[in-house]
Parts: sequence; structure tokens; C-alpha cells
Amino acid sequence: MNTLAHRIFLTLVAFAWAEAFASQAEAQFTNLNFESASLPSIPSGQDGGEVPITSALPGWSASIDGVPVTQVLQNNYDLGSPTIDVFGPHWNSVGPGVIGGSYTVFLQASIAPYDVSLWQDGTIPANAQSLQFSAWSWLPPFTIFTVSFDGNTLSPVVLSSGQTAAGQPYTVYGANVALYAGQTGQLEFTAGFNNSGPSWTELDDISFSTNSIAPEPGILVLTSIGGLLFGARKWLARR
Repeated sequence: MNTLAHRIFLTLVAFAWAEAFASQAEAQFTNLNFESASLPSIPSGQDGGEVPITSALPGWSASIDGVPVTQVLQNNYDLGSPTIDVFGPHWNSVGPGVIGGSYTVFLQASIAPYDVSLWQDGTIPANAQSLQFSAWSWLPPFTIFTVSFDGNTLSPVVLSSGQTAAGQPYTVYGANVALYAGQTGQLEFTAGFNNSGPSWTELDDISFSTNSIAPEPGILVLTSIGGLLFGARKWLARR
């Protein structure tokens, strides 16, 4: 191989390695709608049991009281203990059923004083303005539900409502993530313990959108607008 060809070859190899490392460093979030589950079918009217989280929620990790879990419940739930559940085809018991597609996640923070969390590491798309997801809460007054990215708590607002295939309602939420666009970190959803009642939340159809979520005007903004209007009024009065 001559010197020029050798240099071109090494340059191409270097570019290939750089691209590979860049892709690895900026890994995108996966399985945001939970449809990558590889689970046995549970007949209608029957309850499932524990299944590996790697089969039920590929790409995701979960914890109870900060302790990682390796098993989750399939087409089943627990009235007393905190759990992570995956509801799939034929599920028609607690909640609105499957929110979208074939699978929905159910986070149960129950009697024991433990938070239940689901998280994944990844990079928010560079053009993302908002995070959107669908959710349903059991007895909303008791439910404590938080969303964070890289340790920063997000502030979801209601965007719309929908109905499952079974005709049950759920809510679509959105939260601003423009500040974190292009950044890599941990996206986490948590059902927080509430000693007044069950803090249970179904979660599905997570996505990033280029649509922005307009925040409510704060006191500082309103004060600034008021100041501008007052100044304009005085200026017009002088004329």
C-alpha cells in the first residue's frame, strides 16, 4: 500500500471510530412506549407472575426505595407492597387497561414507605422542546408523581386527555426540556410514597417533541409587563 493510500485508509478508520464513539456517547432513549417487551401471553381473566425486567422493560431500570429490582409483575399488581407492574394484552382489572399499544407500566408506591422509580440513561434530541407522556393515577388525591432529568425535577402540565381501547380515560402531559436538549442524563419517573393512601400511576407513550410547552407567566414576568405598560403610559402623556 503506497503512502497516500495508507494515509487515506487511516483517516477513514479514524473517522469510523470517532463516529462509533460519538454514537455510543449520545445513545438515544429506547423503548419509550414499552412495546419492546418479550413476554408470554397471559389469558384473559388470569393473573401473571414475576418476570425479568430485562424481558418486560428492555432499556429501562427500576428501583424500590432506591434498591434496583430484577423482577416485575406481569398482568398482576399488589394491594399492599410497592411494585413495578407491566400490563399487557387481555389486562382488564386495575386502571384504564393498556393506555397505548400492547403494554403499559404501572408504578405502585403502596403501604411500605418506599418510592418506586423507573429510569433510563440517554440523550435528549438536540431539537427537542418538550417531553410528553400519557398517565393515569389511581385516586389522584393520594398520588405523588414526579419526573426528572439528570436530577432536575421537571414540571409537567396537562396537554389533553384520551381514552383507552376499553374506553377508560387517561391524561397526556408535557414538560419543557429545551434547557436540556442535546444533553445526556437520566430520565426518571417516580411514584412517591404517600402515607395517606395509595400512590399509583400508569405510564405510557413517552416521547420528545419539537413543540414547546408554554409555561404560565410568573410574577416577575407580569411585573415586568406592568412596568413596561406604566412607562409607555407616562411617555404618551408627555407627548
